[in-house]
Amino acid sequence: MNKTLIIAEAGVNHNGDINIAKRLVDEAKKAGADIVKFQTFVPELLSSKKTKMANYQKKNLGEEDSQLNMLRKLALSFDSFVELSDYCKKIGIKFLSTPFDLQSISFLDNLQDIWKIPSGEITNYPYLVEIAKTNKPVILSTGMCSMEEIEESLNVLRDHGSEKISILHCNTQYPTPYCDVNLKAMNTLMDKFGVKVGYSDHTLGIEVPIAAVALGAEIIEKHFTLDRSMDGPDHKASLEPKELADMVRAIRNIEKALGDGEKRVTESERANLSVARKSIVAKIDIKKGEIFSDHNLTTKRPGTGISPMKWNSVIGTVAIRDFQKDELIEL
Repeated sequence: MNKTLIIAEAGVNHNGDINIAKRLVDEAKKAGADIVKFQTFVPELLSSKKTKMANYQKKNLGEEDSQLNMLRKLALSFDSFVELSDYCKKIGIKFLSTPFDLQSISFLDNLQDIWKIPSGEITNYPYLVEIAKTNKPVILSTGMCSMEEIEESLNVLRDHGSEKISILHCNTQYPTPYCDVNLKAMNTLMDKFGVKVGYSDHTLGIEVPIAAVALGAEIIEKHFTLDRSMDGPDHKASLEPKELADMVRAIRNIEKALGDGEKRVTESERANLSVARKSIVAKIDIKKGEIFSDHNLTTKRPGTGISPMKWNSVIGTVAIRDFQKDELIEL
């Protein structure tokens, strides 16, 4: 049974507070996620002064400001990420953070053994080269991407040292409308690029990531928060702790339910064979020596006698003894 890698995306839902960040780590661990992921950036290296906030950010924050000012309020220091990494080790969950600039790549290289590239950096050539030069496994989100852009970024990563790359199908809208999810695109990515494929989800609720696992996703990433009513750009499109736990539990159940693809009688259903199936029985009282026919035979439960599939072999033979109505026929 393949185990889905579940990434609980804390992102910037700590609102720049290390104590909230640690509580998010606790909840990710409690929910059963494999990885808790944050976002590491130096605001001045990520956004210029004139960059506007996305529409969903304006809506969720209830104000309009520059991205730079917003990011300054959400940033954690490098020292805080060292503290978070240590805390994750202490409680037993894997730490991961997505870098958004070259300085953050250099810093995080000492803290983690895999990379998660966000959709917004997939066309950032210098960024991709720096990630690839570390020779660490890469998980690549593909929101807002054409197939050509994905192929180009994969070529850059591979040309500069990346060997193990996974792709996450993704839609970069918060929340993503169901009509834009297009889960079947995972199969297209798998067939085209021949890599492990997963899904990074921004829909409301937990149905879509569960469906993604049923369709073959091997990695699931989902935003979560302590409370959706908190101030911040991503809280409203995030799961709360109980929902995160419900999603993880459902995914683990789906993994078991997928099985190995071989059709067989399972042990759990074997006992029901005799109860649910039928046997050939006497439709009426039958005397010894009578010929079995459609007139005096029928099929009824239980299935402990001669199978109805042998009907043509029984018809025309002679009763070896008297049979009462409903009695199992013997030959």
